[in-house]
Amino acid sequence: MKTRFLFSLLAMLVLGVSIVSAQKDPMVGGAAMFPTKDIIDNAVNSADHTTLVAAVKAAGLVDTLKSAGPFTVFAPTNEAFAKLPAGTVDNLLKPENKDMLTKILTYHVVAGKLSAVDIMKLIKAGNGKTELKTVSGGSLWAMAHDGKIVLHDEKGGMSTITIANVFQSNGVIQVVDSVLLPN
Repeated sequence: MKTRFLFSLLAMLVLGVSIVSAQKDPMVGGAAMFPTKDIIDNAVNSADHTTLVAAVKAAGLVDTLKSAGPFTVFAPTNEAFAKLPAGTVDNLLKPENKDMLTKILTYHVVAGKLSAVDIMKLIKAGNGKTELKTVSGGSLWAMAHDGKIVLHDEKGGMSTITIANVFQSNGVIQVVDSVLLPN
């Protein structure tokens, strides 16, 4: 009986190891996101984040997002940027608008590594709502809605986390479906 138990335990451990090792890195924009790479090195491979990457480069934030962090980045997709009024992105990418672009991009970044579970715990502790301070100095408010995390910005806009917990060597990316705007 003891031998059968030990054999069963060993089999479960071996099976568990093979299941863990068979897990793939999360896919974002058709590319695997590797937890050993930093935010920038992963984001440049996502076909869904070409606008974000171009904006980060134009704002001069590449070195910041390659640093040790850790950061939580609420990363808008190309579709999220396309929701903005026509011409907005092209206007923001102009050198004379670098300060405004930087403010918007750093409004999508929170210091620290917040998983979806961490954010949900904060929401629960805040009786349904939590305030997240952004690197730009602004605030985002996170709430749960239909089992998803929804972010509210200072302009009254909303964005939903569509792909959660894309862990990086220097933080975590939470993919969002709308651009968040500071005051």
